[in-house]
Amino acid sequence: MHKIVEQNKIKEIVVALDERRNKIPADEILECKMRGVRVVDVNYFLERQLGKISLDTLHPSALIYSQGFVQGRIKSTIKRIFDLVVASCMLVVTLPVMLLTVLAIKIESGLKGSVFYIQERVGANNKPFKICKFRSMTENAESNGKDVWAQKHDSRVTKVGNFIRKTRIDELPQLYNVLKGNMSFVGPRPERPQFVDDLSEQIPFYALRHHAKPGITGWAQICYPYGASVEDAKEKLQYDLYYLKHNTVFLDLLILMQTAAVIFLAKGR
Repeated sequence: MHKIVEQNKIKEIVVALDERRNKIPADEILECKMRGVRVVDVNYFLERQLGKISLDTLHPSALIYSQGFVQGRIKSTIKRIFDLVVASCMLVVTLPVMLLTVLAIKIESGLKGSVFYIQERVGANNKPFKICKFRSMTENAESNGKDVWAQKHDSRVTKVGNFIRKTRIDELPQLYNVLKGNMSFVGPRPERPQFVDDLSEQIPFYALRHHAKPGITGWAQICYPYGASVEDAKEKLQYDLYYLKHNTVFLDLLILMQTAAVIFLAKGR
């Protein structure tokens, strides 16, 4: 093997075990490593190249022994300070926008109906909390009492709602949730209890996303287009796991800058 590596000037070997054989040419790979060739497993390779943790090749041991996923007190304190500073500044800067949004929603609904939409979501450590958003759909959009996935071109969305969803203005009231402490500015998006129960049964490792505070924006939101299915939830979970593993203030700043680009270019839902 090392001759092939040298002839082709290979600098890295990716080890992907075949479940049917479950064996690798260990001696040959070790020889290559001793000759200076980098050896990595397929999980690390996909994570590095795609910015997500692939569920198709993931085993519990890969999470247990991997670096990252540390939620220490110092890191939590720094993130909380970051959230308070950013949310306070955003609240001051966006107050005129929020007042105009209230007026637009009221005018479109003929001064009837609510401006805000309050809904129960699942937060950190599976604790439920109430999320606050500007109402972007018609009043009583789920009058049958059953949770329904929001679609990309949902007929229930109003004209004002379509604009504030694309620009993410509908999320601004969640600044209150951040200041209150049941949300972070950046983190996995919180889901409804019924969806969480269903997705936890269908998607492996789904419950891990609830070991962090949910966020207004997140790595999955900027890396994956809007989706409304179990398969979409699975794809987004892979990005959420990546965020949980590499959670830093630097990554939060990167996500905020990319979110700002989405807002200014109106490339939201």
